[in-house]
Amino acid sequence: MRVLMFGWEFPPHIAGGLGTACEGIVKGLAANGVETLFVMPSASGDEDQSATTIINASDVSVDVQSNTVDEFLDKVKFIHIDSDMIPYVGPEEFSSVMEDERRRQVKDFRIQYGQKYKFSGKYGSNLMEEVARYAMVGGTIAMQNVDRFDVIHAHDWLTYLAGIAAKELTGKPLVVHVHATSYDRGDEKHMDTRVLDIEKRGMMAADKVITVSDLTRNIVINKYGIDPAKVVTVHNAVDFSGRENLMVERGVKDKVVTFLGRITFQKGPEYFIEAAAKVLKRTKNVRFVMAGSGDMMNRAIRQVARMGISDRFHFTGFLHGTDVQKMFALSDVYIMPSVSEPFGISPLEAMRSNVPSIISHQSGAAEVLKYAFKVDFWDVDAMADDIYALLQYPALSEFAAKQGYEEVNALKWNNAAAKMKQVYESVVK
Repeated sequence: MRVLMFGWEFPPHIAGGLGTACEGIVKGLAANGVETLFVMPSASGDEDQSATTIINASDVSVDVQSNTVDEFLDKVKFIHIDSDMIPYVGPEEFSSVMEDERRRQVKDFRIQYGQKYKFSGKYGSNLMEEVARYAMVGGTIAMQNVDRFDVIHAHDWLTYLAGIAAKELTGKPLVVHVHATSYDRGDEKHMDTRVLDIEKRGMMAADKVITVSDLTRNIVINKYGIDPAKVVTVHNAVDFSGRENLMVERGVKDKVVTFLGRITFQKGPEYFIEAAAKVLKRTKNVRFVMAGSGDMMNRAIRQVARMGISDRFHFTGFLHGTDVQKMFALSDVYIMPSVSEPFGISPLEAMRSNVPSIISHQSGAAEVLKYAFKVDFWDVDAMADDIYALLQYPALSEFAAKQGYEEVNALKWNNAAAKMKQVYESVVK
């Protein structure tokens, strides 16, 4: 089995959990005998290609005369249409004639294309333009490598249009992977309708839709109107290979409670701050850390100041690589109070570092983590009670850490990838 996979980022250059998940997936697929060609907008050359072959979209020539994705598709979608207007041939000869014709058109298609587009691979103000261009380059890459893959796999809305273009141009089946939806990122009144439209187009065009949790599966079915028969849940995992628990010296004797993630509405930072204030009314020997960045950071800083807990609260900014592991090593409790979390890999990473974790019922991770403490994101009293209990009762904390460590070590990408392989096999004719 061979897969053409479209992603937006890949370690070591990541801005969130999507790139980390993609790395785990391709390694898991390799262990299951599945080869992948991984396409990304802007590769740096230092990505680990031991389990995949990375194609840098910025190195691929593409026609720049198409102003929109739809115009691009309209120009070239005829390539894979099987006309039945060829007279006097039987079924086998018809297939042979059509395959020769398709190859001829692919050759012509390549000749017409001659200019490269330099992608930033970031999430800047021109993101929509990059997504559209990526679709055009993605279609070109699919045509150039049509004999090297059996199925197309596209991750999240950023790559759905590229997946659609690849399917239109090659006739190969498309699987889209939903790691998050617009309904997770904010309330319905403030959604970006352009993103919402791309998400629905991708899901409708797909032969199968993979979701990272049953929570997300229900959103895909109920909010986007996708046929339940083609939506499959494959829970995420974590790759801990080659990673050792770090030993760090603590500069304070106080206990440390950590929030690590984007400081956005989706992640529930304000509830973490409210719970912190309640805990600090009961004990002073604790510090709270908000590690990350996001559009609600300034608001969070003001909230901390307003509640009078600034001397017990720390903002680190965005953490990279080993700094994340060091933060976990310094932590006594980890908390993910997300309002809506399709899955959430960070509590798995915390539990792998022997840190007891509290997560919201509104997260996909709650479906697979038995030994994480679970609360509703809005129930700050219950959240504060759980934090206080884990800080004050060593036996409880040690039990949660030990059981959690064993639990997350059983969540392997190899197992998740085996389920993805079954999804591929179900759509490949």
